[in-house]
Amino acid sequence: MPHIVLLGTLDTKLHEILHLHSRLEALSSPETSITLIDCGRKPVEHPAISITQDELVKKFGEEKKQGALKDLPRGEIIKYMIRCTTLCIKELHIKQPIHGIISAGGSGGTSLASAVMRTLPIGLPKLITSTVASGDTGPIVSETDITLMYSVVDIAGTNDLLRMIMNNAAAAMVGMSAAYEQQLQHQQKQNQSKEARRLRVGITMFGVTTPCVDKIREHLESNYAVETYVFHATGHGGKAMERLVSEGRLDAVLDLTTTEICDFLIGGNMSAGPDRLEAALKAGIPTIVSLGATDMVNFGPKATVPEKYHHRKLFEHNPTVTLMRTTKDECKAVGEFIADKIKRFATNPRKVQITLPKGGVSMIATTGGVFEDRDADDTLIGTLISRLEGSGITIVHDERDINDEGFAVDIANQLMQLTSLK
Repeated sequence: MPHIVLLGTLDTKLHEILHLHSRLEALSSPETSITLIDCGRKPVEHPAISITQDELVKKFGEEKKQGALKDLPRGEIIKYMIRCTTLCIKELHIKQPIHGIISAGGSGGTSLASAVMRTLPIGLPKLITSTVASGDTGPIVSETDITLMYSVVDIAGTNDLLRMIMNNAAAAMVGMSAAYEQQLQHQQKQNQSKEARRLRVGITMFGVTTPCVDKIREHLESNYAVETYVFHATGHGGKAMERLVSEGRLDAVLDLTTTEICDFLIGGNMSAGPDRLEAALKAGIPTIVSLGATDMVNFGPKATVPEKYHHRKLFEHNPTVTLMRTTKDECKAVGEFIADKIKRFATNPRKVQITLPKGGVSMIATTGGVFEDRDADDTLIGTLISRLEGSGITIVHDERDINDEGFAVDIANQLMQLTSLK
């Protein structure tokens, strides 16, 4: 029995959310359960509402704020309702597993609904029909799999176009939730069978380390009972991998491409935040960390590179991405960041390895490449060696560059050796 949750700020979007609710009912099978949650600022009464705003606030909100909710600034109310709705969804998902969650709204409603949806497991269908779906969607989606459908017109009243878009959203959610429920049943049967589950390996990749990742993936899947999950190290990619590790959905990590650390420390566009590297180390799963693309910081089109960096070595990767070569001091900071994370969070040092590709950390940092800088790379490598001395962490020195086929095969085999350790 698929279970769909519909979120709505019904004090401002009652008519529109009720229309979406009616389309969900019309398009779903009779067995489908639909839960409508009112997460608006003011209470609304309607027989279609499953969990009212009043019930939401009284059960899951801070008591001292309940009476003064109407007097809070809009931003504070949204944060308050995010907390209440998130706690409600968490409880609901335990009692009656959710197979899909959908909402519709403007910037405020989208902010609220997306924050709640991001707490649900990756893979569970999430869809928002939104007025801001065609803009900068990074803060809305983050590292999750939220689907956004642009409303084209404002979600204010209804017209033929909006009704058509709402109908499409409802149809998409009905289909996704039914397929998701079937997939869960299939996985449950697989888990109950005696068939051995394949080892799930996360690998980080960037355009300048793609040859290495392709060879690793090919080698692992051809020679071992492994399925690979490749994460594009664009900030959200690193976050997604860390999240899947935390959810217990990856068994080992080959963190080949750690460029997101450069962006975090130096201010590039593809930072994965201050917690990068922590999840796998905390989980104690087999982990190899390497230095892929640590020769660069990522910015947008060349004209958008901060003025303070105009004198630096820049390379236009494509019209929308400009790369900046990291300096010796910046490489030292990257090395210190990696070493600090490993020393602080590695719960099982025997299952952690650092691999140093001395022949070049990216496709363009090899001999004769536009980002060749032996001094900077040697500073990064030297920092890691000195900071990890006595830590018990295995450090592998490899004279080849990161995209060398032999390097790729060897690092893949080394990961599998780590998985065999008790």
